[in-house]
Amino acid sequence: MKRFLIPLAVFGLLVAVLAAGLRHDPRRLPSALIGKPAPEFDLPRLDAANRTMSSHALRGQVWILNVWASWCEACRDEHAVLTDFAASGAAPVYGLNYRDERAPALQWLKAAGNPYVTSFVDRDGRTGIDYGVYGVPETFVIDRAGVVRYRQAGPLTRASIDGVIGPLVGKLQKENARD
Repeated sequence: MKRFLIPLAVFGLLVAVLAAGLRHDPRRLPSALIGKPAPEFDLPRLDAANRTMSSHALRGQVWILNVWASWCEACRDEHAVLTDFAASGAAPVYGLNYRDERAPALQWLKAAGNPYVTSFVDRDGRTGIDYGVYGVPETFVIDRAGVVRYRQAGPLTRASIDGVIGPLVGKLQKENARD
């Protein structure tokens, strides 16, 4: 009888640990990058495969990095909000096209509208991994020194733009004006 109790106890412990992990919302997991330099990248552009752009070229400005994919339903949900924010001119919005195929990505942007200054192609997902991306969409606010100031996992909403991202971008832009 005792020899069955130990495996049963171990199984019960594993079930409890897994149940506790399933209760956590990955969008609430903090990013280890907040307050740290954004990972450097040099990636091909979605709109011009023969041209690359590096994160270093974005230094000196406050900018938004939105991780997206044409196959992502949640990206479609946030698209109108993201497009409105980009049109406001508060900060340039760049896309990181994550583990996607070029043709469907370009087709989707053509049909839905393109809010991005440009999108970078992260076909193998390595840059997304460097940023700690759990899934798409995710959005990062990066200051002019190249430091990640905010991360939102999951789709942008009007509330997240009006309540967090917009005010943070405004604050960072004012800090830039004083320097």
